[in-house]
Amino acid sequence: MTSLKQYFKQIAMLLVVALLCVSCVKTPAMSSSPWRSLQLPTESNLQDLAFSDKQHGWVVGSDATLLETTDGGNTWENRKLELGNQKYRFNSISFKGDEGWIIGEPALMLHTTDAGKNWSNLPLSSKLPGAPSTIVALGKNSAEMTTNVGAIYRTEDGGKNWKSLVNDAVGLFRTINRSVDGKYVAVSAKGNFYSVWKPGNESWEPHNRNSSRRVSTMGFTRDGSGLWMLARGGQLQFSDDTGAEEWKEAEFPGKKDNIGLLDLAYRTPEEIWVSGGSSDLMRSIDGGKTWEKDYAIQSVPSNLYKILFLSEDQGFIIGQRGILLKYDASASAPAA
Repeated sequence: MTSLKQYFKQIAMLLVVALLCVSCVKTPAMSSSPWRSLQLPTESNLQDLAFSDKQHGWVVGSDATLLETTDGGNTWENRKLELGNQKYRFNSISFKGDEGWIIGEPALMLHTTDAGKNWSNLPLSSKLPGAPSTIVALGKNSAEMTTNVGAIYRTEDGGKNWKSLVNDAVGLFRTINRSVDGKYVAVSAKGNFYSVWKPGNESWEPHNRNSSRRVSTMGFTRDGSGLWMLARGGQLQFSDDTGAEEWKEAEFPGKKDNIGLLDLAYRTPEEIWVSGGSSDLMRSIDGGKTWEKDYAIQSVPSNLYKILFLSEDQGFIIGQRGILLKYDASASAPAA
């Protein structure tokens, strides 16, 4: 009996050692980092970024923060707008050529047709369901806006009139993302379900989350044909080709050693970046099959909230308190 107890004790100890070894495995390191950390002249939390051309761009954030660059994002300067005594948080900005839009809270919409030299304040209806959340410039006088309860509106006359694209809101959500072909995916405030909307549909299609892990955020693959999902505990999943409720096996780009994943973006069809808390930043160059970590960026004291690739050689990551990472295309080639 004693020998049997010792045998099971040894087995238990081996299992503990094995589990400890698995937990100690780290994501392989990148040979070099293509990101440069910038401290913008603000302590406000940045929310979004957009460029009217390769060199001329804007960043928006809390406390009515508006910063401008004319050298491709190397240097930034504050720009003040006359908005009275109300304190606004600018949530989203988008440009299509020289025409740009900003939306914020309390309900605010700004519009420019001269690349930001002048901004006009457009009135928003007091009956607007929810707070303005995202804006995307689509072309001359055309834009699409969402609110934080899933309302979607389109204007074709420079913001004078807006047409509702959905009959019912989806409820309060934490994130909403748009595909290149106009679809939306929204994650509920508690992360227990998500909803998808496609152009031409009258309402959102709700879907339950596919595991016990709460969903953090979701978005579309580079061509808009599939979905990706980030969930609690550093989990990443991609949808398969059969629909919005069928998912491939879960991945953990950070080997479960990260606080949480916050955003995902494609630089190329095969190169994917994932960011998270405590400056976690991972890259896959094979479409998500394997991952490597940018350990050099962990010296940056910030969570990395939002990744934006404007092209394959121009990208930015939004951090906290005025921290912005700028992509350096000359350092982007993976090691042979």
